[in-house]
Amino acid sequence: MVLRIEDTDAARSTAESEAAVLSDLKWLGLKWDEGPDVGGPHGPYRQSERREIYKEYVDKLVEQGLAYPCFCSDEELERQREEAEAAKQPPIYRGKWAQASKEEVEEQMRAGTPYCYRFRVPKDEVITIQDLIRGEVSWNTDTLGDFVVLRSNGLPVYNFCVAVDDALMKISHVIRAEEHLPNTLRQVLVYKALGFPLPQFGHVSLILAADKAKLSKRHGATSVGEFAGQGYLPTAMMNFLALLGWNDGTEREMFDARELSEAFSLDRITKSGAVFDTTKLAWMNGQYLRALPQEEMAQMVAEVGAAKGLLARPAVTPFVQAATELTHQSLELVNDAVTQIQWLLQYPLEETLASPDAAPFIEDGFADVARAVVAAHADGSLQAALTGGPDAYKSWIKGLGKSMKRKGKRLFMPVRIALTGSQAGPDVGQALRLLTLEDGDLAAGVTVVHLDDRIKALQAWLDARS
Repeated sequence: MVLRIEDTDAARSTAESEAAVLSDLKWLGLKWDEGPDVGGPHGPYRQSERREIYKEYVDKLVEQGLAYPCFCSDEELERQREEAEAAKQPPIYRGKWAQASKEEVEEQMRAGTPYCYRFRVPKDEVITIQDLIRGEVSWNTDTLGDFVVLRSNGLPVYNFCVAVDDALMKISHVIRAEEHLPNTLRQVLVYKALGFPLPQFGHVSLILAADKAKLSKRHGATSVGEFAGQGYLPTAMMNFLALLGWNDGTEREMFDARELSEAFSLDRITKSGAVFDTTKLAWMNGQYLRALPQEEMAQMVAEVGAAKGLLARPAVTPFVQAATELTHQSLELVNDAVTQIQWLLQYPLEETLASPDAAPFIEDGFADVARAVVAAHADGSLQAALTGGPDAYKSWIKGLGKSMKRKGKRLFMPVRIALTGSQAGPDVGQALRLLTLEDGDLAAGVTVVHLDDRIKALQAWLDARS
């Protein structure tokens, strides 16, 4: 595989953008045999460094009468375009320089008039390709005017330089978006004029947003690097992108890079546009996250936690290990771990008890359960249950249920509310144990409601009702 930087357009030719592209591709796990960073026999691999090559091939076209200098000003070209529109004709070049004499050209050259080079498009020819995805595609050259191949500033135009590059770099397959299909006519003409063999073309459908329009920034489209920053895994991203407009003929959705490479075939690419479903991407990412070894996941949580201002340092401590164990199976994005850990450290008792969902538990004697929890804290049995491990906590809550003649949801939900301030979440014993493991791991300013403060808040609620 060849990686080529198409930077002849000044609007895109920045070292920063090139570095971002290379970084994103490497993050995805893609590797190339030739490119600006690894070298190779067909370099240079930046189009901005290949100007002499392009000029050499423009000169060849001029020598054969297949290209010519054009001295039309921008104002002349705009006037021609307006005249064509008024006459309801295609806005193609019909300028005089296609038939200018040698003397007229030399006169303009001596005068220093700026000029570009245009490709002389043959008249009334049918150009046909066998597209690997679209099938047979044909154009009549009369739909195309003589197009620019080299600008007046010496920079080549995209359709010319990519054709030259593809030929010289021995590119066998050109797979790209369907919006490039109209460009193929110009490129094929350049190939034929220079005697280059044609590569095989395949034009894949565009990626669509949920409203079936072309995916754009207004739909929230973003760069690969930003997906990485949000906590997506490269394996999940690669898997998801591969399934946009392709499948292996089965219902299978999860592949690693090796399996994708072995299963992929051009004949399975669909002609219809694929919708970029962020919900599906998040689900897929969650599947990959849950499959990670606990140690690897803990390191990711540590790094994200430090970057997001939750943790004081990106170290895998007992607190981070416990937090990862609690959140691992419910994550879709690594960054979600920060939100979930912050939530576990809080105690939203008042908000929960004020909600309509809590009314049935309050009416069913929540206050009695709350008093029992406060009493267990006072005599130390609750603390012993939390520090004694999962079995100790289970034994404690089983004893509490027996003494209060409660079981099932009538026992577990009011205890959960009393100790965590919430009606949902992971195992209560493990969640509270997390509070005992924090030993300088959290960044300054992170709020933690420890067990003693939770019991005080619970007692205050009881006092307010008495």
